[in-house]
Amino acid sequence: MKRLLATLAAVTLIATGCGGKQANQPAGGGSQACEAGSGRLTIATGNSGGVYYVLGGGLAQLISKNTGLKATAAETGASVQNIQQLVGGTYDIAFSLADTAADAVQGKGSFEGKPQKVQALARIYPNSTQVLVRTDSGINSVADMRGKRISTGSPKSGTEVIANRLLQAAGLNPDTDVQAQRLDLAKTADGIKSGTIDGLVWSGGLPTAQITDITTTMKGQVKFIDITPQLPALQQINSVYDGGTIPAATYGMPADVPTIVVPNLLLVRDDFETGNACAITKLIFDKKAELESVHPAAKDITRETAPKTAPVPLNPGAQQALSAS
Repeated sequence: MKRLLATLAAVTLIATGCGGKQANQPAGGGSQACEAGSGRLTIATGNSGGVYYVLGGGLAQLISKNTGLKATAAETGASVQNIQQLVGGTYDIAFSLADTAADAVQGKGSFEGKPQKVQALARIYPNSTQVLVRTDSGINSVADMRGKRISTGSPKSGTEVIANRLLQAAGLNPDTDVQAQRLDLAKTADGIKSGTIDGLVWSGGLPTAQITDITTTMKGQVKFIDITPQLPALQQINSVYDGGTIPAATYGMPADVPTIVVPNLLLVRDDFETGNACAITKLIFDKKAELESVHPAAKDITRETAPKTAPVPLNPGAQQALSAS
């Protein structure tokens, strides 16, 4: 009788959840079935010219096509805003840089004194910090940005977090030592082309379409700069920062450029349904080729690195999916 009542209760939860944003999953003793329910999901991505936006749209299509969930992706300012609105209930899944997510769960940085209750579905591809300047700007290092017009990214974005940390690591005050332009990537590209902006900081996957547009239309008039001298200072803030390379072929540049990379995470609230989390995480790897066809950055999503989300806890459903053979 107890088993019958439990089953009926689970069925009731599914039925009542279908009209909401996120469907409940059947309870099953110590673990839950790796199956998605029905309902609607919203995914917070990033600027329309960035990889978050492209892959987020691909993920939404993947979920909608292969489960009973109907997912939609939304353009946002990215990491900080994504986490704030994820916790606030506006979104169900959010893309975020790992350093911003670490700040969120630890109550640091933009979340000072207010730890956020978020979990990860997976660590996904890494972001490369792409610092591009006009060749006539006189900028050859981050320190040279003093007094210059620099796009530090959308307000409340992960790019803005990294841009400000880079400037501080070079001994500059982001508020007073540079003419910070807090712009999305589309407006930033317009400013670089028109000459109203001297340089930009962008944290994104390779290649980023808007950066490709700039480097193609302004060939010889823009260049990437090496920001790795700031890496040790950033690693003192968060160990997720690492050295990396922007290959020359990515944007048709004359040589590889050393840079700083940071992983991305897919985040959910800590009350996200385990069955949904398991099914979506499993889907990402079962159908990874479809995500790769949406954007090549998805090739860097691997089962080996997916569980490495610390200090952000891994959702139990995601853990179940990643532990399955």
